[in-house]
Amino acid sequence: MTTLEARFAHTPTTADEWLDRAREVRGILAEDAADRDRAGQTPYDEVALLKDSGLVTLLGPTEHGGGGQEWPLAYRVIREVAAGDGSIGQLLGYHLLWFWAARLVGTPEQIAAVEAEATRNRWFFGGAVNPRDADVLIRDEGDSIVYSGRKSFSTGSRVSDLTVLEGVLEGTDTHVFAIVPSAQPGLTFHDDWDNIGQRLTESGGVTISDVRVPWAEAAGFRDKVFEARTYNTLNVPIIQLVFVSFYLGIARGALEEAAAYTRTHTRPWLHGGRDRAVDEPYQLDLYGDLTAKLWAVEAFADRVAEEALPIHRDPDAVTPRQRGEHEVRVAAVKARATEVALEVTSRVFEGLGARATTSELGFDRFWRNVRTHTLHDPVAYKRREVGALVLTDEVPEPTWYS
Repeated sequence: MTTLEARFAHTPTTADEWLDRAREVRGILAEDAADRDRAGQTPYDEVALLKDSGLVTLLGPTEHGGGGQEWPLAYRVIREVAAGDGSIGQLLGYHLLWFWAARLVGTPEQIAAVEAEATRNRWFFGGAVNPRDADVLIRDEGDSIVYSGRKSFSTGSRVSDLTVLEGVLEGTDTHVFAIVPSAQPGLTFHDDWDNIGQRLTESGGVTISDVRVPWAEAAGFRDKVFEARTYNTLNVPIIQLVFVSFYLGIARGALEEAAAYTRTHTRPWLHGGRDRAVDEPYQLDLYGDLTAKLWAVEAFADRVAEEALPIHRDPDAVTPRQRGEHEVRVAAVKARATEVALEVTSRVFEGLGARATTSELGFDRFWRNVRTHTLHDPVAYKRREVGALVLTDEVPEPTWYS
């Protein structure tokens, strides 16, 4: 047993215990987050920490050693981890979504098999699903389907045990999801993620070469026919709330780390008439303003997550209208979280002072991380969804982004 495994030998059983576990992981990550961001190494140790802590099994069945928890808690756990390291918060969030993918689109038998094995083995999920690229093509070869193509992004790539693939059957408009082992000749991860932020997310491209999957493992299919239901389309609201979670977590990390620096290192302005920076009116206003804004969006995010519980608890009963109204609420909180996270991670420098801009401290990583990922899909279209509901009672049709 490793030191971390011994440290985390007890599996949390309550929401408070899981949050305590997430805060412990956050503390470990925060210790050297700036150094690891600069180094940009593949986060094998960080993913091992997520596994050893049990956070990867948070949504897994308790009978197989999982936490048996629900999405509102999962989003808060992601937020905590992201406060320590935004990249690792994103990795955990994407993992939890892809772990849940079987529940979204699989048959009952597939759900049971995937969740049992993934939970028992603490497998880590990545995903090669990027709608902006050309579709991966799938050949139907009798009892099997064969995936071939390329995706620009495959978050989790080399640190994942399993990768979720998605493609379209040749000659049709039928899309098929499948879960495959990441370590195989048919998947070539290109290690070409070289962006200014979220540097440790292993989000580079992947080439998929003749990856064969039995038809029996094509998610949600029986006898090559997909069993559709509205719940299949919940992947977008879930992933958008995952985004919200690590945006808010990164903002929280930036604000709390900045406050600690201001308390201990920031010098008062020589013409301000105060002996300590923390007594200056502009500092009190800055931290009060940013904290109030962050608290408000955190509360909004928690409320939207709770509103989705009836959908997740009775997935066969959700209607297109219920799904659409939930997506609009998600769009609203995504817009607010984007704006607040960008503001917090930028404006904290006003409370730090010029000496805090050194590369060693790495305060810039918070803004770089938020700015990089918030370009995932234009937030203006999220506000449009809200406006359309208010003005014309229109709910969005399910797409890859709504």
